[in-house]
Amino acid sequence: MIILALDTAGVDCAAAVYDSGRNTVLGEASDMIGKGHAEHLMGIVDRALDQAGIALSAVERIAVTVGPGSFTGIRVGVAAARGFALSLGVPAVGVTTLAVMAEAERQRSPGQAVLAAMDAKRNEIYLQSFDPAGRPLDEARAVTTEDAQAFAADFDGAITGSATPLLRPNAGEQANHFPISIVARLGAAADPSSGKPKPLYLRGPDAKPQAGFAIARV
Repeated sequence: MIILALDTAGVDCAAAVYDSGRNTVLGEASDMIGKGHAEHLMGIVDRALDQAGIALSAVERIAVTVGPGSFTGIRVGVAAARGFALSLGVPAVGVTTLAVMAEAERQRSPGQAVLAAMDAKRNEIYLQSFDPAGRPLDEARAVTTEDAQAFAADFDGAITGSATPLLRPNAGEQANHFPISIVARLGAAADPSSGKPKPLYLRGPDAKPQAGFAIARV
């Protein structure tokens, strides 16, 4: 199956073409742009397709990061994924950025559970834990920094993401990064019957921390 993966959830604008049958990334392109994903995304997709040497019509599934991350960037990526899926008549699936970060850390630290933690500012952290095989142990959620620290104190495994220094004081600074090749692989494994991808934001900017996702302000 040929997957077209998109990521506009952070400072990068990225796309990859992945062949799940061969477990091979055929082409990928990424620019660190910060803002302006809407203007850059189609060019990034063209570059990934050109590198892969295939036409857009060969794509059989779209995968896209759905958050947490940049409010505007995620809306751009999700809209593009839905548009591609509709025009090609193929399914589109959403991949959370926490799952992407956890899988990247799992590859660096095999055999360990992973806690993905993003600093959402305003005394909030986006949090989700995964077992050593990459399966989620709990739901992704927005919690206070104090609650996240209490959870992390009892967590036996690696921690990754921009909130790591808040949870483990001796840890160095970390940036949130969502490797597009991992987005593609997770997208290939996702259940296409789960419905159209949509941005993961469940509360307004003035709401209190609660279970579930909210979009980080970047």
